[in-house]
Amino acid sequence: HISILVKNKTGLKNLYEIISRSYLKYFKRNPTIPKSLLMEYREGLIIGSACEAGELFQAILRGVPEEELGKIANFYDYLEVQPLGNNAFMLRDEKSSVNTWEDLQDLNRKVIELGEQWNKLVCATCDVHFLDPEDEVYRRIIMAGRGFDDADDQAPLYLHTTEEMLEEFSYLG
Repeated sequence: HISILVKNKTGLKNLYEIISRSYLKYFKRNPTIPKSLLMEYREGLIIGSACEAGELFQAILRGVPEEELGKIANFYDYLEVQPLGNNAFMLRDEKSSVNTWEDLQDLNRKVIELGEQWNKLVCATCDVHFLDPEDEVYRRIIMAGRGFDDADDQAPLYLHTTEEMLEEFSYLG
């Protein structure tokens, strides 16, 4: 998982090329984007580290050494942190090393620390999947249809207001 933003016409053309190739050449049950393809067409694009399924967050969860975390963080133009509710599913997972809300906060703090250490902007993003909180019912139906056992435990993946985001990250000071 990554976030790809376009900053100019070259980037738009490159994003179209990446998407086309991901469907035509690198389709493996879903369209995929090899890092080599992303690097080949990176001009004009802004790359973000994405959600908990992203490379950086997963590396933090695995306890990857600091030097390797730095290499991973350095690949991205900006790093992302999400509201705690987005990752609350980890608290329900018996295999997860994340056991408390404080653990979730510490994960976000680690991303921020890496951003400061490697001079990367850190953005608080919602990982939006639907517009309004009540729209979660549609995602619940889709997830249940795809066989997810926790489909009824929807994360708050709606578009938060600025005020909601400021409140969400108030633990950062």
